[in-house]
Amino acid sequence: METIHYRAADVNGLKISYREAGRTDAPSLLLLHGFPTSGHMFRDLIPRLADRFHLVAPDLPGFGQSDLPSRDKFEYSFENLATVIAGFIDKVGLKRFAMYIFDYGAPVGLRIALKHPERIVGIVSQNGNAYEEGLSEGWDPIRAYWKDPSQANRDALRAFLKPETIVWQYTHGVSDVTQVSPDGYSLDSYYLARPGAAEPQLDLFGDYKSNVALYPTFQKYFRDRKPPLLAVWGKNDPFFLPPGAEAFKRDNPGAEIHFYPTGHFALETHCREIAAAIRDFLDRTFSV
Repeated sequence: METIHYRAADVNGLKISYREAGRTDAPSLLLLHGFPTSGHMFRDLIPRLADRFHLVAPDLPGFGQSDLPSRDKFEYSFENLATVIAGFIDKVGLKRFAMYIFDYGAPVGLRIALKHPERIVGIVSQNGNAYEEGLSEGWDPIRAYWKDPSQANRDALRAFLKPETIVWQYTHGVSDVTQVSPDGYSLDSYYLARPGAAEPQLDLFGDYKSNVALYPTFQKYFRDRKPPLLAVWGKNDPFFLPPGAEAFKRDNPGAEIHFYPTGHFALETHCREIAAAIRDFLDRTFSV
């Protein structure tokens, strides 16, 4: 078992908590989580990779153990999340690295890749979408809020923050739910129940439309830069569909696509298989 360190960095006055493991002189992999979780989602993956790679997994602002600034002091947008994480990357000294992008981590990480393509060695996308065909009907209530940001449409999205919805998000599409640790969704629900946590999450639901608007730009990045890319995808994800993974090959023909018979949080049930695919991919990517 590799030692995992739990640290915090100050990024322009914000505390960004993160997990770190592996030798700092080893090839680096930045792990970017999604909604509604934190670096905790990588708890099983990190020990499977840390003998070979340097792993860094920050909690995004407003998530996990990172600061939850008030909305009058911090605008909860994906552009701001990316700006903070870019500052975090500099703070912890990552120069050239691969990225694991999942869910919200995809638009955050891809924004960083657009600004600093020379620093990105490769990308692992685990249900990290960049194509409209990857968006399921599960996004319809959020799409309604994009079209009409009324209070009624905003309030309708509070259902996504309920503990029972979080459990469903973890277990939907999983053949054996006893493989899903209750610690993950229980911790996520705990963080979501903190005073002041709900409204920033609703702001991010609303701002997700900015990510969809950037999809063509992300796709141009894939075409122009052709970063080595591995998609490891829970094929039963209720939010991000398999066509979103297959679409990577349209712009980046060398992309490698692996599907697993599980849901959104694929690491909960298929960590061993995904870790093996990542090890093989990164060994080849960093050796080039």
